[in-house]
Amino acid sequence: MAVEVGTKVTGKVTGITKFGAFVELGDGKTGLVHISEVSDAYVKDIHDVLHVGEPVTVKVLSIQDGKIGLSIRKAVDKPQQSEHENSHRESHHTPSARPCGNRYQGGARSGGGNHFGHKAQPSKDDFDAMMSGYLKESEDRLSVLRRNTEGKRGGRGGRRS
Repeated sequence: MAVEVGTKVTGKVTGITKFGAFVELGDGKTGLVHISEVSDAYVKDIHDVLHVGEPVTVKVLSIQDGKIGLSIRKAVDKPQQSEHENSHRESHHTPSARPCGNRYQGGARSGGGNHFGHKAQPSKDDFDAMMSGYLKESEDRLSVLRRNTEGKRGGRGGRRS
């Protein structure tokens, strides 16, 4: 079996380290799957995902100086997303809907928001209202910050040691 860049190969996990896993590819060749190439999701401990002796399908990413770089995450065939799914995801994104006290700022739009994947057309009034709300909120935060730092420095004309 020839190991070439871009090919998918079935191998067996022979060793696990904190930075990745070694996979035996056959013909006495061994490659390394870096921990970042194990899964699309974040992997804190590789032992949670792979075990020694486990058969895996890997894609050969690189061959340099006899070292073979492998990826499990790129060997998995992912279904293509249709245009409808992509537009559906984008339409439900509400920018900066963060809690601030007991109210939510930034996510509300006039006209009832998004209806079944159709983006609402923001008007100039919405932008002006959003900007004035942002300015008021930032001024409030700055005044609180000034108040807290003045107290720690001794305040107005306080003596320093």
